[in-house]
Amino acid sequence: MPPDSATSGPAVAVAVPSGEGARSERPGVTELRLSAFAGHRSAAFPLGPVTFLTGSSGSGKSTALRAYEALARLGGGAGLGEVFPDPVAYVPERARPDAQRRRGFRIGCTADGPEGPVRLDVAVQAEPELRIVGERLTSGGQVLLETALRDPSRPVVQAAWHTAGSAPVTRGPLPDDRLGTALLPLRVAGRTEGQRRVLAAAEQTVVALRSVFACDPRPEPMRAAVRLGAGRLLRGCGNLAEVLWRTRTECGRRHVQLVAAAHAGCAGPVADLLAQPLDDGRVRALLDRGDGVRTPLGLLGDGELRYLALALVLMTGPGVLEVDPVGEVPAALQALTVLADGFDRALDARQAGELARLAVRMGARGHIRLVGAVSDASWAKGVAGVTVVDLDACGR
Repeated sequence: MPPDSATSGPAVAVAVPSGEGARSERPGVTELRLSAFAGHRSAAFPLGPVTFLTGSSGSGKSTALRAYEALARLGGGAGLGEVFPDPVAYVPERARPDAQRRRGFRIGCTADGPEGPVRLDVAVQAEPELRIVGERLTSGGQVLLETALRDPSRPVVQAAWHTAGSAPVTRGPLPDDRLGTALLPLRVAGRTEGQRRVLAAAEQTVVALRSVFACDPRPEPMRAAVRLGAGRLLRGCGNLAEVLWRTRTECGRRHVQLVAAAHAGCAGPVADLLAQPLDDGRVRALLDRGDGVRTPLGLLGDGELRYLALALVLMTGPGVLEVDPVGEVPAALQALTVLADGFDRALDARQAGELARLAVRMGARGHIRLVGAVSDASWAKGVAGVTVVDLDACGR
């Protein structure tokens, strides 16, 4: 089950992103490929700085985001079993086992950056044992890394990476439960020009994938007071009041911008966002209406709470979000990708449009990217800088 070198049936992109220019120094994922993953077959989705996947229920929006997150976790060095605890769920429904009863799935992406477009394609065997059975890293049409399962009785794959020295390639075993691309910096010395090219391509891919924050704000926990802790926003944003307490004192400029966003997306006037300490050591969040009235966030509707949480996510960045950035790479060379399933859940068109424009503004310098799944993207099609991918118009 080798990884595909090409896919067909590209997704339809609408509202081409603005800001064309020189290649970004910050690596980013510009295409997600689901060659055979759950309900997707030969699918390729273009990803801009701000991308919304849209389509009817069952079109595979959430599945595409799960594939992206899985690649990100593998790029961060996570084990295959940790990333896919139920791998059979991602095997295409009509996939038939081969003579050895093997079935699996294939996913991949393209990471663009200083090295140009670099393609990563991965083939995963889900049955009878979970393992990576093929991986290919290519750049400029040249294969820089290729792995294949040679001996099913051993937990390794045979790898070959580009050397361009006294020998054109170097061969060696790699574990079958880890992404080989993420392991290359530990195996390649970088003595030849070919080895340095392999390292540069692998590092670009890992940096593009690693900094991901999968976010799905849950309104009910946000209504409650919370205890002060690390001040890092969790995936469900239930500790929103705690993070507001931190950001209001640590970053006044961003807080002013957040208040302006709250004023644009919440009903009634908003003069400030506050975190009020309580006698029991907890804090609760409030909207200051500017006329002496302070509204606890617990009284807001689900849409307003989700809007505030998503605005906070887009404005704060990895220093405040519960993410694992690439520690050995300067922050100025990294871009955080926010994955938001059900991005428009409980939002009206005005709120969704405000968040889309906020994402474009925050991503203008390349520090943040957004991939969201939405049920209806009609509000986004007129927003400059946004890519809309309609999964109903794509082959699955």
